[in-house]
Amino acid sequence: MTESEFNNLVDLTLEQVEEGLDEAESDLDYLISGGVLTIKCENGSQIIFTRQTPVKQLWLATKGGGFHFDYDTDSQQWLRDSDQEPLKTLFEAALKEQAGENLSFAI
Repeated sequence: MTESEFNNLVDLTLEQVEEGLDEAESDLDYLISGGVLTIKCENGSQIIFTRQTPVKQLWLATKGGGFHFDYDTDSQQWLRDSDQEPLKTLFEAALKEQAGENLSFAI
């Protein structure tokens, strides 16, 4: 995967998260700046997406820890590098745990 392809995939993923948050009837605030998406929960905790271009990974930081994802072209999804768990699963679980929001995303 080229750097350009990687950046396009990350941009698309972050846009999908933004769209999902915009469409949801929730009080979650978010900010995207410099390729970093920060979601602020009412309890003060945050969920943060960052792109790691040198290693071509998307990182997710939650109250429960930090997770690194590689894009799998066969399944067309981000999978955790340690156990192949989908980004969608971990992100939705973090939102439920940290914000009490039961949302579904097309990522």
